Amino acid sequence: MKVLLLKDAKEDDCGQDPYIRELGLYGLEATLIPVLSFEFLSLPSFSEKLSHPEGYGGLIFTSPRAVEAVELCLEKDNKTEVWKHSLREKWNAKSVYVVGNATASLVNKIGLDTEGANSGNAEKLAEYICSRESPALPLLFPCGTVKGEILPKMLKDRGIPMESITVYQKIPHPGIQVNLNSYYSKQGVPASITFFSPSGLMYSLKHIQELSGDSIDRIKVWEPLRIHECVCCEVGPSAIFSSGSFSRNSCIMSLPPSAPAQPVR
Repeated sequence: MKVLLLKDAKEDDCGQDPYIRELGLYGLEATLIPVLSFEFLSLPSFSEKLSHPEGYGGLIFTSPRAVEAVELCLEKDNKTEVWKHSLREKWNAKSVYVVGNATASLVNKIGLDTEGANSGNAEKLAEYICSRESPALPLLFPCGTVKGEILPKMLKDRGIPMESITVYQKIPHPGIQVNLNSYYSKQGVPASITFFSPSGLMYSLKHIQELSGDSIDRIKVWEPLRIHECVCCEVGPSAIFSSGSFSRNSCIMSLPPSAPAQPVR
């Protein structure tokens, strides 16, 4: 049976996307189609802030894209050597907070030590930061245009200074329509579709509705556990059903990485 995953491919230590591997164990044929791209913003300003660690109490990273923004700043401004020989050490003398092991791994690759990776989400990370000694200087928080307000609010309520800077925004992947058209023409309507973000859902929903036609009622729809709260508050089940795209016979559930196999077995 065919399963459509609306996400970029991300290789693990085995050199394969974990969703593809897990689904394959159940004999399911999974296809990845990216639906999001990212546009980076305010990099000159961010680069200037990175050049002055003495003005900050530490860093907060809640997404891989924010780490990528750091890399772009270093490359574009020819600061790679300066980073290696001085800036990295100065930032490492401060706290570098992260959400999730994936983000922590990327931060480690640019030479920074991390704290809070096991927090799991922004709220838990905020609790962790609040449990530490409050810095006198603000924590620098590079983020996207759509960011949760829980972490900033919790830090503000506890009197912990923070300075956020918007360094990226989500945009539709330029190949969404072409890739979906190609998939449907070659493989037909999938038995299951997994959305990995509210933005990805919004950017692809119209195309999927048009391509699926009357068969859309038979598609089982999933969203992974890690975005459950975000999906439910922005484009959760009620929004999906009210759009007229999926019927109440569709299945909207939360799941861990190995679970997309379950709805179509």
